[in-house]
Amino acid sequence: MSIQGQAPAGRQDVGRRGTEHPGADNRGTGNPGTEQPSTTSPGTEHPGTGHPGADRRVTSLRNGVVPPLTAARTAVAQLASGLRTALLALLVLLWAAVTAVTSLIGIGLLAAPFVLRALHALAGRERARLGRWGPEVIGPQAPPTRLRPALVDPTTRRELRWLLRHATLGLLLGLLGVYLPVAALRDTTFPLYWRAMPEDTTATSVGFGVAHSWPDALAVALLGLSWIVIILGLTPGMARLQARPGRSLLVAGPDVDLSLRVAELTATRAAALDAHAVELRRIERSLHDGTQNRIVTVTVLLGAARRMVARDPAGADELLERAQSAAEQALAELRTVSRSILPPVLDDRGLTGALSGLAANCPVPCRVDVDIPERCAASVEATAYFVVAEALTNVAKHSGAAHATVTAHSRGGTLLLRVEDDGRGGAGGTSEAVGSGGEGGGSGLTGMRRRVAAHDGSLSLTSPQGGPTTLQVELPCGS
Repeated sequence: MSIQGQAPAGRQDVGRRGTEHPGADNRGTGNPGTEQPSTTSPGTEHPGTGHPGADRRVTSLRNGVVPPLTAARTAVAQLASGLRTALLALLVLLWAAVTAVTSLIGIGLLAAPFVLRALHALAGRERARLGRWGPEVIGPQAPPTRLRPALVDPTTRRELRWLLRHATLGLLLGLLGVYLPVAALRDTTFPLYWRAMPEDTTATSVGFGVAHSWPDALAVALLGLSWIVIILGLTPGMARLQARPGRSLLVAGPDVDLSLRVAELTATRAAALDAHAVELRRIERSLHDGTQNRIVTVTVLLGAARRMVARDPAGADELLERAQSAAEQALAELRTVSRSILPPVLDDRGLTGALSGLAANCPVPCRVDVDIPERCAASVEATAYFVVAEALTNVAKHSGAAHATVTAHSRGGTLLLRVEDDGRGGAGGTSEAVGSGGEGGGSGLTGMRRRVAAHDGSLSLTSPQGGPTTLQVELPCGS
């Protein structure tokens, strides 16, 4: 017969064995060396008590549920973003059709260059959208906007073929991607509000059926669950199908000269090497001018104290106190240098906590809006941290702002940063300094641009006289 006794005082956790005396079992009467049989049958495990079997079941359940939900959420967002470009594609397609028809009487020839510019701009926007949700779509050189060269230009023809497909199939898929979550939410929650609806009102989101009883309302809820199953199963494929024409038709063909892209990547690599060399020089300078001098001072003071200890103990004690102070300063400077290489807060709290800490320490009142579901590469998080830290330092020193805002979002494999303030503006030496790092920018802005360019990211600064100032940075999360 199994007897379940009371655990001795101080042993309230029945699952903790590492703190007990060898041979004792806290499920028994508390007598050392006496082991009581368990009341739990063999093979039975209780979840939450740390048993490997329960942990494996929880882990397998999490691995089976979380990835489909994440994939479906990403696919729905991608379909919704594709719907916006699909609506624009439909407008451009209608405009192109009207222009083609009116060209027969000569009127449409005047509008043809504008249609071509709209087509090329929309294709560029679609390339940027696809790059945010997956691999970068490298476009060709700027196609012609004059009618006669455009008629024989292969890039323009490919963009027209993409326009036709995206304005039809892409639009349909985008509408389904937006409609399915709405229908799932509406039908799943129908039993909560069906009695408040007017009589003979359509019960389902597909436009037929009237609910007169609770079984009818529950049937509608089952329809909502079927929408959820469709979302989980089909939306990732729908998103890939919507993006396929753009990835196949808007990419640079094998006959297109990619020398501009090669030159851009070469410049990016050179900027990365320059940024690395500048960082090494900064670290060497900090160690040589600061920490090394402190350590030399400690060595000299300790030597002098050793020589004075016999004849002047009071003087030796004073020298030792100065040596201790110099050693503490050297240790503080070493910590500062190490944190400037890779802040420990990124490992401890992630980018979300690190940015919140920067905002809390900023002299200017700062609001933080961070939505980063997943961790980025360590180098990307470090770059984002240093960019925001430098931006907030500039806000506190030079802007005269009363408020600042830090926004960080992660969408489609891209980390988007925005730092805004309501200060006097004029940052970067011009009313609008964008990206490339002109001579007008200060060393801090140049350093930020080099860090961002090392990841093949982009930085833009808008700061008209009188403000406000907005710094925008895009970084690929996986670089």
